[in-house]
Amino acid sequence: MRRRLFLLVLLSAAALGARQSPEARAALERITADSLRGHLSFIASDLLEGRNTPSRGLDLAADYIAAQFRRAGLEPAGDDGYFQTAAWAVAETNPAAFSLTIRPSPARRARIAPITVGAGQVSAQSLAGLDLKGVPLVKVDLQDAATLAALAPAQVAGKGVIIALPRGQNEALNKLRALKPALVVAVDGAGAARGLGPGRLIDPENRPAAQAAPAPAAITVHDPAVVKLYDAAKPGATVGTMTVKLPAPVEKPVKVRNVIGVLRGSDPALKDTYVLLTAHYDHVGVRPGGEGDRIFNGANDDGSGTVSVMEIAAALATLKERPKRTLVFMTFFGEEKGLLGSRYYGRRPVFPIEKTVAHVNLEHVGRTDDSEGAQVSSASMTGFDFSDVGEVFKAAGEATGIRVYKHERNSDAFFGRSDNQALADQGVPAHTICTAFLFPDYHAVGDHWEKVDYENMARVDRMIALGVLMIAESAEAPKWNAANPKAARYLEAWKARRGQTN
Repeated sequence: MRRRLFLLVLLSAAALGARQSPEARAALERITADSLRGHLSFIASDLLEGRNTPSRGLDLAADYIAAQFRRAGLEPAGDDGYFQTAAWAVAETNPAAFSLTIRPSPARRARIAPITVGAGQVSAQSLAGLDLKGVPLVKVDLQDAATLAALAPAQVAGKGVIIALPRGQNEALNKLRALKPALVVAVDGAGAARGLGPGRLIDPENRPAAQAAPAPAAITVHDPAVVKLYDAAKPGATVGTMTVKLPAPVEKPVKVRNVIGVLRGSDPALKDTYVLLTAHYDHVGVRPGGEGDRIFNGANDDGSGTVSVMEIAAALATLKERPKRTLVFMTFFGEEKGLLGSRYYGRRPVFPIEKTVAHVNLEHVGRTDDSEGAQVSSASMTGFDFSDVGEVFKAAGEATGIRVYKHERNSDAFFGRSDNQALADQGVPAHTICTAFLFPDYHAVGDHWEKVDYENMARVDRMIALGVLMIAESAEAPKWNAANPKAARYLEAWKARRGQTN
């Protein structure tokens, strides 16, 4: 308790001192709404096509971020200038080679001609090669619990199974797939076709282990004729036969990149310790089919965090007296695919993990229209009381007029849902700051740069810049909260990294 009270006093004094320093105040004021708007109107533009990992749009974003780091005078810290490169692969399926033909059973042939379904009428992810010819197609009603319970392998094994799209019926679907049908065909007359999906990204260092019995393939069909065929059939009936052809995916090499710029510290004893400020610059790309807007621009998620990292870096780079510790500014690839870029950095850190004292990640810092109401002049932090970092930013908020708080429901629940998790797993006090946990257009095509509150984002970013400065200037590094059981695994990782036993 004494240490905590002392820390609070120290942080408040440090925040006030940093805020009152003319040079620091001038640096913070360089963070402006107009500059953020200019950056985000490019990062979240249609030209970048949703910044999928991997994609041309993602590469353009990486080049733009590197150019801004170069303009600010940051030192490059990658294996290729500002880029930390990962030589991965992508398994691509050829949509033009896909074919699905359903021939109705004899009783229906007089009324329904054979149905040919193209790749533009289906949705699927990560399909292996398919070569099925004349396979019986059986209707199963997942909502009929009694029929599903009585379903035997002989009824569906090696056959095609046609079902209604299983919304909220994952348990029933898993039971059906355990019976080893050759293919599950889900019909959906309301949704839009998404095609066969983008290529599957492969990390050669973490290939999934080969499965002795892979799960049966599943595909969703949006063709009205197939929906009509399903609706007209009785459960358990064989509605016809199907023939499916799809060559196996072909692996192609691909290069994906984290972008890293560095502001070297000035203190002889502390300059070789590091404070990370990060965001992910990828998003989810383009919807293959459908009318209207199909680009997931990802302005708030996480274009807002990306441009904030650039803006804060440029502002702090103007300090004539550099912070004592080294500041590392980084944007990650592949967060939307499973924290890929941050986990890659965690395995191959440019700066020693043992000397990385804190990691501050930014997500959703642009929009204020949170699902729970407007969030103006406020910011939350995941795992707020897992370490001292929460108190640092609370003090920075008090000095800049921003309320930094723990969201009672989301703060802990969202701790593992962004790139801070990769560094926390290695023992680094790591957290994510956000303005809105959930907002309209989350992972939707409407997440446009025009909807961001730039004046508020600039204020929040000044608070973040001050908090980062406070950590970089302090002789005492942040520590995990030993009194919080949710932080125990990270505290143990921190001790293990440093060879401590207690």
